[in-house]
Amino acid sequence: MKEFIPKNLPLQQTIETTKVLKKTISANRALAKLNGVAKIIPNQAILINSLVLQEAKDSSAIENIITTHDELYLASVDMSNVSNEAKEVHHYSKALLMGFDLVKNNQLLLKKYIVAMQEELEQNDAGVRKQSGTNLKNAQTGEVIFTPPQEYETIQNLLDNLEKYINEPNENDPLVNMAIIHYQFETIHPFYDGNGRTGRIINILYLILKELLDIPILYLSRYIIKNKSDYYRLLQEVRTKDSLEEWILYMLDGVEQTSIETIELIENIYKLMEETASEVKEKLPKMYSKDLIEILFMHPYTKIDFLVERLSITRQTASKYLKELEELKIMKSIQIKNSKYFINTQLFAMLQKGI
Repeated sequence: MKEFIPKNLPLQQTIETTKVLKKTISANRALAKLNGVAKIIPNQAILINSLVLQEAKDSSAIENIITTHDELYLASVDMSNVSNEAKEVHHYSKALLMGFDLVKNNQLLLKKYIVAMQEELEQNDAGVRKQSGTNLKNAQTGEVIFTPPQEYETIQNLLDNLEKYINEPNENDPLVNMAIIHYQFETIHPFYDGNGRTGRIINILYLILKELLDIPILYLSRYIIKNKSDYYRLLQEVRTKDSLEEWILYMLDGVEQTSIETIELIENIYKLMEETASEVKEKLPKMYSKDLIEILFMHPYTKIDFLVERLSITRQTASKYLKELEELKIMKSIQIKNSKYFINTQLFAMLQKGI
């Protein structure tokens, strides 16, 4: 199949159609509400830890890198007892958080940041494709469905153009731009591996760059998994039929639906935190502190070390605290090899369910 070279951005066609403009209003409204609701959790690291891992898990699952919630959250506190798939998901999480720091600190989303994130994701320094021969195939039939640009110089020129589009203002709504940027990046397909996951990280970081989100909590990959066949079909139809409107509407719908679901999840986490704090304050008043509650919600899996470090208490005292919390059924202990962990069972169930 002949290689497909995408047009440089900005695209010279009508983008913000009546349908698109209408959809941007509801998608922006939902996203703005999500950004506001996130602030009800006083320690934002609680949401970043939980929701970035959820996004990492589902974005990786789109590429058939499958891990369980048990492994996912265990790996967040101890990488020694988990599968290679769980480690890959955590590399994604680290790449996203690296990108978040770079964008927040520099107010730019540059090509070199994208390359650095992909290197963290893939744990190698292969960088931008230098050899030809990359094709995208139908997983079932083996048929080549798309051949991205093959020449190194062409790929670099397209990435330079994309970098300029990302960072320079234009008249389109940022959510529309996010859809265009994602299409363009996936069509350039600049890396040997990790293009889909890197592209989905760029989605979140672009919203951070445009100040539509303060922290990376839009859990968009869950929507893509639910609508996976449409995701690949619509991406391909922009290339083959110039069907840009349908693609943009799909992505806007993803932002809206995901925002609504994530708002519900955050409100449920906040409610559970409040209920847990009240119960501990009432039944274990000598133990209660705001910091203790935050530790219990920072990761679904907790270790004695977390309490020792954060609360400046002895291991004996930390162990006593966790034992008493287990007696209240707030935490549940498990033994894995030589390590003991304590699971916040209700938080874990909430994150596993997704809402």
